[in-house]
Amino acid sequence: MQKDFRLEWRQRAALNGMLLYVGSTVFVCYLSFALRGGQLPAPAWNALFWIILLFTAVNAAAKGFLQESRGRLLYYYTLVRPQAVILAKIAYNAVLLLGLALVGFALYAIVLGNPVQDVPLFVGNVGLGAVGFATTLTLVSGIASKATNSSTLMAVLGFPIMIPMLLLLIKVSKNALDGLEFEASSGSLLTLLALNLIVTAVSYLLFPFLWRG
Repeated sequence: MQKDFRLEWRQRAALNGMLLYVGSTVFVCYLSFALRGGQLPAPAWNALFWIILLFTAVNAAAKGFLQESRGRLLYYYTLVRPQAVILAKIAYNAVLLLGLALVGFALYAIVLGNPVQDVPLFVGNVGLGAVGFATTLTLVSGIASKATNSSTLMAVLGFPIMIPMLLLLIKVSKNALDGLEFEASSGSLLTLLALNLIVTAVSYLLFPFLWRG
């Protein structure tokens, strides 16, 4: 994780590019709705927010393994266990995506208004979503890095896997927008937490075989 944070700090163009992507998409939404005097309905507000976060997550997590050269991966192979590599990548991407998601939510709420009635539930759901995107896309990035056309494979493998998670995230967000009781979202939150743990466990168990491939 320390290595990834140092590389991100030295190559700040990538981080600035992701922040620019979030800001520009929010601004486009503002030009399309708020600037024309129209009030964005809560379901559309929710859907646009998660579309922005989804594509931000794909762009951010895709470089987890795709930016690593083959020689550097061989060097890691002589130093550390594969489980340490995948867990560090997941943790780093989770922190990065959580930061981008919170910044995106703040910009989104300032520019397009904040119709969320239960903000703690919404923020907690965003946190689970960031961790879920990080765990799923990190493993997919590791698989795609072994292929020739890795960027295309990343999109092909990533989106179908994240659809069930995305449906749960949108459902809990809608409950937070409507101000429903926590009990209405507790089952979905537990399912999201279980999905995150399952994907992390699968990554921990299967990545050593991918590492030796």
